[in-house]
Amino acid sequence: MSALSLRGPVRVVVRTQRRSLWAGAALVALGIAVVIGLRIWVATAHENCADGDTTRCGDHLYLASYARTTAQTFLADGGRVLLGLSLLTGIFVAGPLIARELESGTFRFGWTQSITPARWLAARLAPLALLAAAGTTVLVLVYRWGRSGVLGHSPSDLAWFGDTTYPGLGPVAVAYALFAVAVGALCAVLVRRALPAMALTAVVVGTVMYGFGKRRYELWPTVRDLDLELAERKGGFWAIDSGMLTSSGKELHWQDCLSRGMPGRACMTAKGGVTNFFDYHPASHFWPLQLTETAILLALAAVATALAFRVLRRYHA
Repeated sequence: MSALSLRGPVRVVVRTQRRSLWAGAALVALGIAVVIGLRIWVATAHENCADGDTTRCGDHLYLASYARTTAQTFLADGGRVLLGLSLLTGIFVAGPLIARELESGTFRFGWTQSITPARWLAARLAPLALLAAAGTTVLVLVYRWGRSGVLGHSPSDLAWFGDTTYPGLGPVAVAYALFAVAVGALCAVLVRRALPAMALTAVVVGTVMYGFGKRRYELWPTVRDLDLELAERKGGFWAIDSGMLTSSGKELHWQDCLSRGMPGRACMTAKGGVTNFFDYHPASHFWPLQLTETAILLALAAVATALAFRVLRRYHA
């Protein structure tokens, strides 16, 4: 399927959906403007130290400026906002872009103009996938830039592993956007009714987002230290599990004792614990985690896209 053969159908799609595309562009522009505005506000605020401290540098007291704390509060949800935009994109694909035409029967007019079902679907998916990927990439770069300028004293709300920040710091955000487009297309050709297709897309994409958020730490092996202070000195780590080891190497977990209302260490030593262990992801695991999740999402997107074309061909062979 050549790009030339899609040029005409793509122009039709862009023209008929121009209001929605302009709305999407406006959301991207708004996000960029907000981040730039917050970064400028922090840069012009009165601060005495490079880390944003408004008190004397080098002492044990840290007090950030109002501009910095406000910017941190807003940017703490940046990753969640990008996930929300991906979800909206998938819902738009499922409903107004594809299922509505299948439900109303207007697709037949295009197919009588020497446009095959595959070209018809590709003309709807290709431009939107490209725009979604491009827009999300720009937002990720702007968000990373904005976050780096307001971190200050390393607030936990902006930690690299936070559920509300992590999705907006790398290619995972782009993968979610493409995954949502693919799932929206598949749900649309399966259900062929706008509202049910939109609801199904929201459930599927939302479930995948929730699942990765809960089990993301399992995408890459953790690091184990027997000295908690050593792990803390490395900084920026993502704590996963901790407890004690018996002489045979069996793991004992703190929550097992705490759930029984027993003193933690006394309970652990009574069970045979002899040394502490601490499992975590250091900051160096950010990219392995991001790339692994991205690869899985892109593979799922490819499968969903292939199934969408196959289902459409089966229904309208």
